[in-house]
Amino acid sequence: MRLHRNLTFAVIDSIRDIFNEGVYADKAVEKALKRDKRWGARDRKFVAETIYEIVRWNRLYAEIAEVKTPYKRDDIWRIFSVWCILRGIALPDWNQIGDVPVRRIKGRFDELSKIRKYRESVPDWMDELGVSELGEALWSKEIAAQNQQADVILRTNTLNISREMLQKKLRTENVITEFIPNHPDALRLTERANVFKTEAFHNGFFEVQDASSQLVAAFLEVEPGMKVVDTCAGAGGKTLHLASLMENKGQIIAMDIYESKLKKLKVRARRNKAHNIDMRVIDSTKPIKKLYNKADRVLIDAPCSGLGVIRRNPDSKWKLQPEFIENIKKVQQEVLQSYSKMVKSGGKMVYATCSILPSENRKQVDKFLTSESGKEFTFVKEKNVFAHISGFDGFYMALLEKK
Repeated sequence: MRLHRNLTFAVIDSIRDIFNEGVYADKAVEKALKRDKRWGARDRKFVAETIYEIVRWNRLYAEIAEVKTPYKRDDIWRIFSVWCILRGIALPDWNQIGDVPVRRIKGRFDELSKIRKYRESVPDWMDELGVSELGEALWSKEIAAQNQQADVILRTNTLNISREMLQKKLRTENVITEFIPNHPDALRLTERANVFKTEAFHNGFFEVQDASSQLVAAFLEVEPGMKVVDTCAGAGGKTLHLASLMENKGQIIAMDIYESKLKKLKVRARRNKAHNIDMRVIDSTKPIKKLYNKADRVLIDAPCSGLGVIRRNPDSKWKLQPEFIENIKKVQQEVLQSYSKMVKSGGKMVYATCSILPSENRKQVDKFLTSESGKEFTFVKEKNVFAHISGFDGFYMALLEKK
């Protein structure tokens, strides 16, 4: 493989933006890919995947390169050189690269690979937290799985098309997919492609949604005609899945504290031809109080650490702080206490997170069940999804029923 200057410079600039300026990796990649319209698919793939690789293994590479954040430009070139050596890529004779101690790099890699926090490239505090909550064996397997590149998974919008027909349509657009067992609406891409440019996407035949995330709406046990509240709807991935499962019948109230996210959901709902969704901004306690004891089903896809989705957000390893996790646990309990009041007698509620930590998951549910509000609920079932077992994102979901 031969390195090209303009592509490499795009990578170097993006690494600087991510680690020195706090830019999110996906935004940095998006910006990098707009640098040159003449770049072909292979060039774009090199830029995107190299940025994500260096972000994913940043601690390991920085330790080998003996550099620390904030990075000087020379530091980033040293990290890039380490990436090249470990990838078996020949280094070009450029001024920015200089002399690279190949044997020492390989020796340090072998040495550091024996220590999990370097091998899996995680901060000390995260490694300690993972071990304390999950134990050595489970954490070691899970963090290794979280460092694998995530597959691209589609969820068929069954309001408009069947999964079998979608697969055929995508094939005509040179997008090859396969079915995933136990995920009735899911298709996995066998090779990465820009699915957003397909006619099938513009016709509202699918959404991009990880296989684990697709389990949440089904866990809520909705039926056509019900009144369902999605309390932390965001841009609406699970809301749209609920609309499909309810066959556009009944009412879904999508709520979020961010109006901008609900605006995105509005656009997506129009494309999906999902007509049973109402959107409400949570700008005070009023919108919630109006729905007390009114909903057949309530989904709480709670804000969380995101430790189950590191594989698709590798920069979260460096942006996340231990204080955030402590604060978010308080928010999770507040949300459970408040939003559970919308469930009517005999109704059901799902509490879900994209975290793998018991303290954000079952422990939050148990704490809620022993509280005054929680005494009205019974625990029905739960599902822990781990990336090292499923091959998909880490998730948690618990189903509760109101007496």
